[in-house]
Amino acid sequence: MLITFPLLTPEELQQARRLLAGASWSDGRASAGDQAAQAKRNEQLPADCEASLALQSLVTAALDRSPRFLAAALPRKLFPPRFNRYRGASNHYGPHVDSAVRFAEHGVRVRTDLSCTVFLSAPESYDGGELAIHSPGASPERVKLPAGHAVLYPGTSVHEVTPVTRGERLASFFWVESMVRRDDQRRLLLELDDALVALRTEHGESAATVALTGTYHNLLRMWADT
Repeated sequence: MLITFPLLTPEELQQARRLLAGASWSDGRASAGDQAAQAKRNEQLPADCEASLALQSLVTAALDRSPRFLAAALPRKLFPPRFNRYRGASNHYGPHVDSAVRFAEHGVRVRTDLSCTVFLSAPESYDGGELAIHSPGASPERVKLPAGHAVLYPGTSVHEVTPVTRGERLASFFWVESMVRRDDQRRLLLELDDALVALRTEHGESAATVALTGTYHNLLRMWADT
């Protein structure tokens, strides 16, 4: 399931760009696993630098107030957002699969059920740089969103960032461990939630929406691991 949604306000986007403009970048391969490091050619902010910590707070606050993110991801744990740059010779990330478990601060382990990218550069400011998500037997889904928008997709996917041939691509990326581990169950819960929102918008609260809300929460109770 691939979900896109707006995340950052224009003011937050300006703040993020100011922080990134003065930041010191390092080789992105330092944070990659053995397989991914062979395909990774980008730059990344050190996770503990001042700019990175300020940006993490900005992005996580936006996620906390995003109904779409919360409904689609049903987050249990979040690997703190990281930030990368593609330009010049450090301009692509070949096909790879993210590590199943990431180690965050203080030894916290995060199972990577979902991957998320937040685009920070305007799409017209660079050429290439699409996030290409591969599915068996199908053409890759290519994603290049407006600045401030995010894409959420299964962590099990083979994916890549295509070469940036002009300009620079700035983005945030992170992983989510969901309360509901299976992608098909999360999809059903999101479809039910969307239908409930539409019913309430059109008809208001009713006995039917109360009953369906109960069904939603009973399914979540059955499938969630907190």
